[in-house]
Amino acid sequence: MNAPVIPRAILRHHVATIEARFPLTFVGQLPRDCAAYVEGENRMVFLTAKKDGLNLLTFAQAQVELSDLLGRPVELVLLSGLKGREATELPRLAEPI
Repeated sequence: MNAPVIPRAILRHHVATIEARFPLTFVGQLPRDCAAYVEGENRMVFLTAKKDGLNLLTFAQAQVELSDLLGRPVELVLLSGLKGREATELPRLAEPI
Protein backbone atom coordinates (compact mmCIF):
# COMPACT_ATOMS: atom_id res chain seq x y z
CA MET A 1 0.00 0.00 0.00
CA ASN A 2 1.33 3.41 -0.94
CA ALA A 3 1.14 6.25 1.55
CA PRO A 4 -0.38 9.49 0.30
CA VAL A 5 1.95 12.17 -1.02
CA ILE A 6 2.81 14.76 1.62
CA PRO A 7 2.24 18.31 0.37
CA ARG A 8 5.50 20.28 0.26
CA ALA A 9 4.22 22.99 2.62
CA ILE A 10 3.34 20.41 5.28
CA LEU A 11 6.69 18.67 4.82
CA ARG A 12 8.52 22.00 5.27
CA HIS A 13 6.47 22.77 8.38
CA HIS A 14 7.32 19.43 9.99
CA VAL A 15 11.00 19.75 9.08
CA ALA A 16 11.07 23.27 10.58
CA THR A 17 9.48 21.87 13.76
CA ILE A 18 12.27 19.29 14.08
CA GLU A 19 14.98 21.87 13.29
CA ALA A 20 13.59 24.11 16.05
CA ARG A 21 13.60 21.29 18.63
CA PHE A 22 16.88 19.54 17.78
CA PRO A 23 20.41 20.62 16.83
CA LEU A 24 20.01 19.59 13.17
CA THR A 25 19.79 21.37 9.85
CA PHE A 26 18.06 19.62 6.96
CA VAL A 27 20.13 19.81 3.78
CA GLY A 28 17.62 18.06 1.52
CA GLN A 29 15.64 14.94 0.73
CA LEU A 30 17.46 11.95 -0.72
CA PRO A 31 16.08 9.22 -2.98
CA ARG A 32 14.77 6.25 -0.98
CA ASP A 33 17.45 3.89 -2.28
CA CYS A 34 20.33 6.01 -0.93
CA ALA A 35 20.12 4.51 2.55
CA ALA A 36 18.60 1.36 3.88
CA TYR A 37 18.72 0.95 7.63
CA VAL A 38 15.04 1.86 7.94
CA GLU A 39 12.70 -0.50 6.14
CA GLY A 40 9.54 0.50 4.38
CA GLU A 41 8.45 1.14 0.85
CA ASN A 42 7.19 4.60 1.83
CA ARG A 43 10.18 5.69 3.91
CA MET A 44 11.64 9.13 3.46
CA VAL A 45 15.37 9.79 3.60
CA PHE A 46 16.81 13.18 4.56
CA LEU A 47 20.37 14.49 4.49
CA THR A 48 21.08 16.50 7.63
CA ALA A 49 23.93 18.50 9.13
CA LYS A 50 24.55 18.38 12.84
CA LYS A 51 24.92 21.39 15.11
CA ASP A 52 26.65 21.61 18.47
CA GLY A 53 24.85 19.57 21.09
CA LEU A 54 23.70 16.71 18.88
CA ASN A 55 24.28 13.28 20.37
CA LEU A 56 23.02 9.83 19.51
CA LEU A 57 19.96 10.15 21.73
CA THR A 58 18.80 13.49 20.32
CA PHE A 59 19.52 12.27 16.79
CA ALA A 60 17.33 9.21 17.36
CA GLN A 61 14.60 11.33 18.98
CA ALA A 62 14.57 13.68 15.98
CA GLN A 63 14.18 10.73 13.62
CA VAL A 64 11.32 9.22 15.65
CA GLU A 65 9.49 12.54 16.04
CA LEU A 66 9.72 13.35 12.33
CA SER A 67 8.50 9.86 11.52
CA ASP A 68 5.52 10.39 13.85
CA LEU A 69 4.74 13.79 12.30
CA LEU A 70 4.91 12.45 8.73
CA GLY A 71 3.17 9.17 9.46
CA ARG A 72 5.81 7.04 7.75
CA PRO A 73 9.31 5.71 8.39
CA VAL A 74 12.04 8.34 8.24
CA GLU A 75 15.78 7.87 7.86
CA LEU A 76 18.15 10.72 8.70
CA VAL A 77 21.65 10.66 7.21
CA LEU A 78 24.30 12.89 8.77
CA LEU A 79 26.48 14.78 6.31
CA SER A 80 29.42 14.46 8.72
CA GLY A 81 29.08 10.67 8.67
CA LEU A 82 29.59 10.36 4.92
CA LYS A 83 32.97 9.20 3.70
CA GLY A 84 34.64 8.76 0.34
CA ARG A 85 32.46 8.72 -2.74
CA GLU A 86 29.26 9.06 -0.69
CA ALA A 87 30.51 12.37 0.74
CA THR A 88 30.57 13.90 -2.72
CA GLU A 89 27.68 12.11 -4.42
CA LEU A 90 24.90 12.17 -1.83
CA PRO A 91 24.85 15.96 -1.31
CA ARG A 92 24.40 16.35 -5.08
CA LEU A 93 21.39 14.01 -5.00
CA ALA A 94 19.67 15.89 -2.17
CA GLU A 95 16.58 17.78 -3.34
CA PRO A 96 15.71 20.98 -1.49
CA ILE A 97 12.81 20.62 0.90
